[in-house]
Amino acid sequence: MIERQVYRLIILTAIIIGAVLVATLPNPNGLPNEASGSAYAAEAPSTVPMAVERLDPGLDQIVPAKPTLQKVATGPGFTWTEGPVWIPAGYLLFAEIPSNSIRKWTPGGGVSVFLQPSGYKGSVPFTGPEPGSNGMTLDTRGRLTVAGHAQRDVWRLERVDPKAQVTVLADSYQGKRLNSPNDLVYKSDGTLYFTDPAYGLPKVDKDSTKELPFAGVYRLPDAVNQKPGAPPNHDHLQLLTKELPRPNGICFSPDEKYLYVNNSEPKKLWMRYTVKPDGTITDGKVFFDATSDTRAGAPDGMKVDQSGNIYSAGPGGVWIFSPEGKHLGTLDIPERVGNVAWGGADHKTIYVAASSSIYRITLKIPGVYPHIR
Repeated sequence: MIERQVYRLIILTAIIIGAVLVATLPNPNGLPNEASGSAYAAEAPSTVPMAVERLDPGLDQIVPAKPTLQKVATGPGFTWTEGPVWIPAGYLLFAEIPSNSIRKWTPGGGVSVFLQPSGYKGSVPFTGPEPGSNGMTLDTRGRLTVAGHAQRDVWRLERVDPKAQVTVLADSYQGKRLNSPNDLVYKSDGTLYFTDPAYGLPKVDKDSTKELPFAGVYRLPDAVNQKPGAPPNHDHLQLLTKELPRPNGICFSPDEKYLYVNNSEPKKLWMRYTVKPDGTITDGKVFFDATSDTRAGAPDGMKVDQSGNIYSAGPGGVWIFSPEGKHLGTLDIPERVGNVAWGGADHKTIYVAASSSIYRITLKIPGVYPHIR
């Protein structure tokens, strides 16, 4: 009798454990089996060893002597995280491009699916490696603005809510579809600037659906005042430059006198442009050339701090430049870095989207956060 009861208890326990395992396993896209918004089990951030390449004494004013790198979020199923943005309510949104989703990480609450699909929504299966959305930012009214990437547009949520109304801000230039908007930034006056390489097309530049013969950097004046749900005003979109074959990360200097745009390949460049009074750009100069660096990674998403230092994805990790263009040093991240974002209450924490994980590190100087009024 006792043996039978023990046996039944063992079988029941096994069934319960099996059910729990099945319920928590991700599907092939790395998403929970439950509906959108369900969360993976929360895990405490783990400290990860990190080396700092210190090339100039100026880095000591930015990076602590013994900085702590923490891994705050990881899969299962993450293969290329991108576009992080800190939401004032106290959580981080980021894209997981291959699974066509935007994820939400809440301190102490783990990772959940914020929106899926976030990019390509066609009826025919997407044949390329990057079907999702990419860079994200907030406009001056705190609304989430997204580089649609494989959706080939730039769109806005009227509230930071996956069920909110969607407004498409830009989808074509002079009657031709955009390539795949990659990253974006608002000027304080509500003008939107974004880059448009072809990384989100299934065959990139050789894709048969590619309509523009170049990769552009664009400006959309007064984007913040486009009416909710209104179609894009195609006549307003301005091409600023088409000189870069792979424009990627984009940000302003704190005083907005300069626009920084980097180029991922074949040359690994950071460019600086002077912003004219009318918002267009001129006097493009190579800010830094890292083409000779063979480490994994390339110029990608970037941000600035309140002192004008630039922080950018680059070979080996996060590169830090002075406002004058001196490479002060590199935060060596264990995975290939795609983008960075300022977060936390004081904006001294930089979040790093790196392949399969999200990392964070607290620095000494606050970052320039989106201008929300």
